[in-house]
Amino acid sequence: MDSSSWYAQLKKPSWAPPAWLFGPVWSILYMIIFVSFGMVFYNAFTGHLPLILIIPFTLNLVFNFLFTPIQFGMKNNFLASVDILLVLGTLSWALVIIYPYLPWITFVNLPYLLWVLFASVLQLNITVMNTG
Repeated sequence: MDSSSWYAQLKKPSWAPPAWLFGPVWSILYMIIFVSFGMVFYNAFTGHLPLILIIPFTLNLVFNFLFTPIQFGMKNNFLASVDILLVLGTLSWALVIIYPYLPWITFVNLPYLLWVLFASVLQLNITVMNTG
């Protein structure tokens, strides 16, 4: 069973968006992430920000990129739930610690934060609905 048919057969809450919406939303969010996180890394590596500030941004990228292989490759809802909570946690951490230095990074990433919060609630619901 391929991943799209696997995902389609999962029980989902009535408020789950259609599968086709995820691609366009993530395309926009990845542009925001590329520019804003890129500025954080650039400023950290050029000495304009403390280098330690890149830790939550790096972890967020790692957890974000792991989600798809976990959810659709391994087809593991539980690990996907853990992972999406790590995405949410590291993003929240990153946006709080960057705010005193580059507040625009926090503001421009609010759509990302809101989507990840929504995706976390959705993933947790899917996990619970498909356990057993």
